[in-house]
Amino acid sequence: MNPVLYSEIHALAEKHFEKLIAFRRHLHANPELSYQEFKTSAFIQDALAKAGIAFNAKIAGTGILAEVSGSAEGKTIALRGDMDALPIQEENQCDYSSKNAGVMHACGHDVHSTCIYGAALIVQELRHRIKGKVQFVFQPAEEKLPGGAKLMLEAGLFAQQKPDALLALHVFPSLPAGKLGFKSGMYMASADELYFTVKGKGGHAAMPHQVKDPIVAAAHFITALQTICSRLAPPGIPTVLSIGKVIANGATNVIPDKVELDGTFRTMDESWREAAHNHIHTIAKNCGEMFGVAIETRIEKGYPVLVNDERVTEKARSIAEQAFGEDNVHSLEMRMTSEDFAWFAQEIPACFFRLGTAGDNGKFTSGLHTSTFDIDERAIVTGTAAMAAMAMGFLED
Repeated sequence: MNPVLYSEIHALAEKHFEKLIAFRRHLHANPELSYQEFKTSAFIQDALAKAGIAFNAKIAGTGILAEVSGSAEGKTIALRGDMDALPIQEENQCDYSSKNAGVMHACGHDVHSTCIYGAALIVQELRHRIKGKVQFVFQPAEEKLPGGAKLMLEAGLFAQQKPDALLALHVFPSLPAGKLGFKSGMYMASADELYFTVKGKGGHAAMPHQVKDPIVAAAHFITALQTICSRLAPPGIPTVLSIGKVIANGATNVIPDKVELDGTFRTMDESWREAAHNHIHTIAKNCGEMFGVAIETRIEKGYPVLVNDERVTEKARSIAEQAFGEDNVHSLEMRMTSEDFAWFAQEIPACFFRLGTAGDNGKFTSGLHTSTFDIDERAIVTGTAAMAAMAMGFLED
């Protein structure tokens, strides 16, 4: 990328810094849950309109697609930021703490939207320097199935113009502010929700021979499910199956009629994912027969495996290294967390990368999805400049 152009991009990111801080803090103080981002969407639309940036709204409910066209025809690059918050009560005490009880931007989606809004401001100012078009996707409902990415695609998000590449960033408290992280190929796992009901026959705990004990059956079933990871999964495919919720509403002297189990299944291969679902059903059936109970199984299929396109990711990383220096660009490990950006990556060559948000002296290192998550706001300059530089760098080729 042209070093002079990056210098201009960085200067503009600094120029807009105070505006972006105010933008992010407004979003953080006024979080909305998945599929309910009405005020968030209206706020972003108003900001885009004041900047003279064209957009279409109400895509899949609250989604927005903004566009900036260059001085001539060329390729199209899209940038995505999500908007929804989580059902968490914020514990941070600051001027921009959540005003909505039990709702918090604990995953940094306020930062993501701010960075692509900032990138839109920069690209708008430099639009005479580019050939082609940059699209800015403000996406609802990343946190809840079926995911806003899927719904926006089904609503015809890119019906008028499908981008040649799609980029997204995500906050990452494991890296200091000012740094970026990349991983090409398989990066994040698929995620399926598991729901089981073990139905037996309850009774007095002192007379277990007269009952069909769903608790003992559930205990064996939980253990048996782990053979999917330890014995059935191909050794080269990362696989996780975890049961996170068990409800057996009996008492010290009461065996209940049923036990409810909730969990998650995650992997890095779509074919094995389907095979594993079949194994889950088979194990449930066999385990139920062994203990004389019925194990009802429901699998809610969630987000697919997120695969970063190798060419797009290497190009994005190269631009980041030129823009920020190689010392500020890091390689990431594969993660078993999931992201609905994977729906986009199935349709369009894509790169999902990380934005460092930790501060000096151990500040802002609380994990994602915690009640104390926050960021070093200098990360917004990096995220904004990175998104703008990547968009314009891709259009240079």
